[in-house]
Amino acid sequence: MEVDLLDFVEQCRRLVKQALGKHAGEPASGGFARWKHVVLHCFRLEDGHSYRETPNRLKYMAEIRNVLGLDQDDLPDYSTIYKSFDRLKMWVWRALLRVSAQQHPQSGHAALDSTFFDRRRASSYFRQRAGRTIQTLKVTKLTDVESLAVLDVHIAARWKHDTKTGPQVVRRNADDLQSVAADNGFQDWHTEYEIAAHDIDYLVHYRGSSANAAANNALNRAKGYSQRWMAETSYSATKRSLGDAVRALGWYRQFREIVLMFAITNIESLCEPL
Repeated sequence: MEVDLLDFVEQCRRLVKQALGKHAGEPASGGFARWKHVVLHCFRLEDGHSYRETPNRLKYMAEIRNVLGLDQDDLPDYSTIYKSFDRLKMWVWRALLRVSAQQHPQSGHAALDSTFFDRRRASSYFRQRAGRTIQTLKVTKLTDVESLAVLDVHIAARWKHDTKTGPQVVRRNADDLQSVAADNGFQDWHTEYEIAAHDIDYLVHYRGSSANAAANNALNRAKGYSQRWMAETSYSATKRSLGDAVRALGWYRQFREIVLMFAITNIESLCEPL
């Protein structure tokens, strides 16, 4: 999604400070406040820069420097930005994802779906040297079916079955949910029992054409199961805007990058489109 870049950075500044709370002003790397580093990473990923390109681009963007409170002669070095991505823990990115989702209307009705992000483009040489053969990361996402806001994500290098990851994502957000729609990959009686224990309607599609399956699927459609496709739309929007591959080398960096990508997707829809 093409958005006004200045508006995007201003929205990021507001949401990052809200997500970090009292930790926003703490120095993260190179003496710069933590919130500035988080916004810089949002800016870097949104505009598709490398770490080396980011400070160079900022030299010619006076309005964005003003939003960040940075002087042209006092920009962080690319290595400082790179190292700050190591120092900023996963809770920072999850907090940003949560706060960005809260800016959208919450219907209480969500959809579960899984997709894959390619990690082969990061560095074939690095993967071979590290002895890693996994080429894709599996991402299970919870999406509000009305606002398309991404509420939560679960990322795994070893592909657990959907019936294992689905309940984990729902459990973390159970207090805010009334119903969850999912396809038959998320269907087994253990999962249905666990989600029902949280007093959530689990609209899962049954396999087969038996009378019981047909009746259940018809009832689910009447309750709004047909809105499950919204989760796929949200995936598509993220991959079209930010790509379907991760660029970081380390596992922990790749996980953080994916969470940040979905937070950016939430923020983009708050900005002025071009």
